[in-house]
Amino acid sequence: MIEVTGSLKRRLAVWLLVTVTGLGALLMIEARVSSQRAAERAFDSQLEAAALTIAEAVQWQQGEPLIEVPAAALQILATRHQERVFYAVLDADGEPVSTNLPFVIDPDWRERAAEAPLALTARLDGEAWRLYGREVDSAGWVSQEPVQVWVGHTRAGRMALADELFERTLTRFVAMVLLAGVLMALALRVALGPMRRLRRVLRRRDADDMRPLDARVPEEMRELAQTLDHLFARQRQSREALLRFTADASHQLKTPLAGLQSVSELALASEEPAEWRAALTAVHEGAGRTSRLAGQLLSLARLRHLGEAEAVAPLDLAAALRETVLDWAGREAARDHDLGLAELAAGPVWVRAEGWAIRELLGNLIDNALRYTPPGSVITLGVAAHSDEALLFVEDDGPGVPAEARERLLQPFERGGRQDTDGSGLGLSIVDSIARRLGGRLTLGARAPHGLVVRLHLPLCDPEEAP
Repeated sequence: MIEVTGSLKRRLAVWLLVTVTGLGALLMIEARVSSQRAAERAFDSQLEAAALTIAEAVQWQQGEPLIEVPAAALQILATRHQERVFYAVLDADGEPVSTNLPFVIDPDWRERAAEAPLALTARLDGEAWRLYGREVDSAGWVSQEPVQVWVGHTRAGRMALADELFERTLTRFVAMVLLAGVLMALALRVALGPMRRLRRVLRRRDADDMRPLDARVPEEMRELAQTLDHLFARQRQSREALLRFTADASHQLKTPLAGLQSVSELALASEEPAEWRAALTAVHEGAGRTSRLAGQLLSLARLRHLGEAEAVAPLDLAAALRETVLDWAGREAARDHDLGLAELAAGPVWVRAEGWAIRELLGNLIDNALRYTPPGSVITLGVAAHSDEALLFVEDDGPGVPAEARERLLQPFERGGRQDTDGSGLGLSIVDSIARRLGGRLTLGARAPHGLVVRLHLPLCDPEEAP
């Protein structure tokens, strides 16, 4: 059953969107920080230029500094954002020479400005200020005492400039995101193009077309294409095997039915009751063989459609073997053979299997041994447990099977070249199908000095395991 769990295109788009959003958020944070830094640098440069302009205007008269703030300094600090601008010129004692600052410069700030030009942000009277101070030596004058020049303004202009720079960056980013979205949609369409082409190729194929795919795919779809080719190959093999099986089954059923028709025609042409009775006997035996062949065909078809065994209860293989051998030993077919059991294991041998499957398997193994060995042959069955598997074996002292013919015996209607019996060649094929369904394997070998041994290996299980 196919269950749709979402769209691959939508999933790729979501992941790309999440990635772009994450990177975009980081870029926006960086853009915001960069905008603030750029605004700080720009306005700090204005403060520094204004302070230098004021410092150049300092004059000395009778040992006292005099200052007339030049208009150029105030013009440097004036912007369209209408910040509040202030300045202060302090003598060596920290006393103001000229100032419009509404507050007193902190002594600690003056000490730091004496060492190097100082720019700082302070909150004064409930408002954020940016101040810049530097100490200027009065070299060239009679007095050598230094003076400090402080300038400052509110941060409205800085914040406005930072917002303006950030808005420009944000506008460009939004435009790039929209463009990236269009390109992403086109990229997804192009990237998923081979999948659409492969889908069209598969839809155009006929139901019975099992040829390998003829399509060009990217590296990421190579494994999918190869898997489809393997699936088509297995379907082609299954179809060919089904056609062969149907042809062989038709042939196997046609032969006894043709014999029954010939016998019945001869009986109808005769006036002798003895010939009628002989014909009826032949028809009865032929009908029995045909019925058995049809039953085996049904069993083989059933096993091939059942698949692997699942959720079955543990079964004592030794008990099933003992019960089946006792049943077959009392049948007419085993009257001329020595059918018996080898020494069984002391305790039960647990495997996970259905009872009907084990009975079908043992019945076919015993029937094969009875049919393909001469009267008087010894047929021995046994079971044992080795490490993690159970071993069931059936051996006889008959003529055996050549090594080159053993592998073919597992194929349907294969009798190893024996034409002197009325077997159909389906027994070992049924046994092999049951073995593979139960997770085991079937092997054929030679028995010294002559004969055949069939071994079935099945995995052991815990008898307390729930099905």
